[in-house]
Amino acid sequence: MHKQVVTRILFICHGNICRSPMAEFVMKQLVSEAGLAEKFYIESAATSWEEIGNPIYPPAKAKLREHGVPFGAEKRAQPLKAAHYQDFDLLIGMDAANIRNTRRFFGGDGAGKVHLLLDYAGRPGQEVADPWYSGDFEAAYRDIMAGCRGLLDILQKGIMRDEI
Repeated sequence: MHKQVVTRILFICHGNICRSPMAEFVMKQLVSEAGLAEKFYIESAATSWEEIGNPIYPPAKAKLREHGVPFGAEKRAQPLKAAHYQDFDLLIGMDAANIRNTRRFFGGDGAGKVHLLLDYAGRPGQEVADPWYSGDFEAAYRDIMAGCRGLLDILQKGIMRDEI
């Protein structure tokens, strides 16, 4: 008998209108293409409040569209919530400030759930630059894709091992 393993991933950035929603929808596409959509629950959130309720930033939407990544038009920026630490297996930030703010919000990271996205791309400690400031949504997309592919590769190995 196979166990139904669901991995719950929360991508985190400053405002939840550029990088973390891009990562959310890139990861959803990757798991769907791998035939593993039912094994994942994926969302994104912000460490700040200034964009809460706002939709994905138009240039981020345009970049997702350009690369054929479907996204939910109803997606709105949501804040990090106290329940997120318990409810998610992985909390993945885009930069060091996201990690620091996430750990501060949760009073630490006792379960070791908080990680940088590019750690999964074999680029430990590197950050996904914020395209809100750089304007370089293509570079952000490439970094996000690399991190999400690496993350899925690692998780697939664990999922497949759990099914044996």
